[in-house]
Amino acid sequence: MNDIRRNFLWVVFAMSLVLLWDAWNKHNGEPTLFGAPIAATPASAASAAPGGVPASAGQPTAGGATATVAAPANDPGELVVLQTDVLRLTLASRGGDVVRAELLAFPDDQDKSQPVVLMDRSASRTYLAQTGFIGNGLPSHFTLLSAQPGERTLKDGAGELSVVFASPDAGGVQWTKTFTLRRGQYAIDVKNELRNTGAAAIDAQIYLQLQRDGTPPPGGSSFYSTFTGPAIYSDEKKFQKVEFSDIDKRKAGEAPGHITKAQDGWVAMIQHYFTSAWLVNTAGAREFVTKKDKDNLYSVAMVQPLGSVAPGATATHQAQLYVGPQEENKLAALAPGLELVKDYGVLHILAKPLFWVLDQLHKLIGNWGWAIVGLVVLLKIAFYWLNASAYKSMAKMKAVNPRIQELRERLKDKPQEMQQEMMRIYREEKVNPFGGCLPIFIQMPFFMALYWVLMATVEMRGAPWIWWIHDLAAIDPYYILPAVMTATSLLQVWLGPKAGDEMQQKMMWMMPLIFGVMFFFFPAGLVLYWLTNNILSIAQQWFINKRLGVN
Repeated sequence: MNDIRRNFLWVVFAMSLVLLWDAWNKHNGEPTLFGAPIAATPASAASAAPGGVPASAGQPTAGGATATVAAPANDPGELVVLQTDVLRLTLASRGGDVVRAELLAFPDDQDKSQPVVLMDRSASRTYLAQTGFIGNGLPSHFTLLSAQPGERTLKDGAGELSVVFASPDAGGVQWTKTFTLRRGQYAIDVKNELRNTGAAAIDAQIYLQLQRDGTPPPGGSSFYSTFTGPAIYSDEKKFQKVEFSDIDKRKAGEAPGHITKAQDGWVAMIQHYFTSAWLVNTAGAREFVTKKDKDNLYSVAMVQPLGSVAPGATATHQAQLYVGPQEENKLAALAPGLELVKDYGVLHILAKPLFWVLDQLHKLIGNWGWAIVGLVVLLKIAFYWLNASAYKSMAKMKAVNPRIQELRERLKDKPQEMQQEMMRIYREEKVNPFGGCLPIFIQMPFFMALYWVLMATVEMRGAPWIWWIHDLAAIDPYYILPAVMTATSLLQVWLGPKAGDEMQQKMMWMMPLIFGVMFFFFPAGLVLYWLTNNILSIAQQWFINKRLGVN
């Protein structure tokens, strides 16, 4: 009988290669194994404005429709720069759009002297936060506002910084938009006020929109992929991600595939480590809209009714714009479900408690690298007896392996008799060929969940461990960790029982080398996690082999 454990490892190896190939295709915009090729979007779908939200390809007209004239996107008006201790925002007086957001506490991957630029409007990138109104002749994010005088930098000792944009009184309406930034916070209060200066009542809706191009952020890896795109949350449907490719394939008038109306919820744009989100935590009707504005430009919006605004009255809408890192605990405190933008995939139910333990270890130890080591140690302790059972089975398999090899050679032309003799030996020696498989199956979800915790945790970004490891989210600059990890994987093969034939034996030695090459391109924190697991597994296997007298 072939070694079942090795067959299982072959399955894992093959699945890993398939997933890596699929991730490579996705990273390069090619058709994937789990989705149809990206379809070209019909012109009608690209220019439509679902939900009445003005598209970037045209200006709003009466009733919220979209005209074919070009929008003044190249004329942002006056640019106002606000700076706190953690944020530098650039606001355009046209619509009061956020056209650039720099996260001062996070250095850029390519240029450590510069901060991460999350939002931007430039020749190569588009990522904006916009608001405006839907209704007959109402102002939108195309309307030119004027910035009122005031401080632009948060002073020492001050807790907050505000700027006010106001539109002229035109067509019987006046729009005032106020941004308030606070020390140490990435959540920005945004107040929109619509004053009716005319003689008739106004029916109005407000939209809160995030618009960005579909190009993944720089610095990604071809060996693993992370989600980039819109997300919607509601209490009814919970967290829903929307792929750019799904928006591309949507035909005009087709249902979007996500919830469109609710009494609560928020919208977000997600990328690896960072996110933006429009938050309205008060209950009230809202509509969720995703659309393609033009080629490689997408938006997600939340639309809310303001009701009828009587002459001389002012409708006020309060919201928060979050622009910052995916720090799980802080996001959870801002809005229900907001921590879900930190993508743990399908193993979220296991990943959340694992992150909690990792966070507690970091608070105790003060170093994320040693916290990773500590968490792997705790997992190995939790699964000690399960692993012990598996390693005992492997040790026994190794002990009887010479007899099995001799049997295979002697009875290679009599497969049925060979199987019967092998089963007899297993019964006599009390060896379970399946004994090494079940523990692996049980533990795999936990270690895969920990993998995604380390992949998604922004706190790893720029976090040092020891000596040459200055960033656990970056590749080991000297490739020491992946080299040692590969060596420990080879040692594990040597400690285990031999494969059934010469070809299998060669492949068992090749697998650690193949995976080792992949790990040379993985973040140091992930390699540290696998290396720690390997070392602890080797120690436990060696101890059990020695106790059972297996060489």
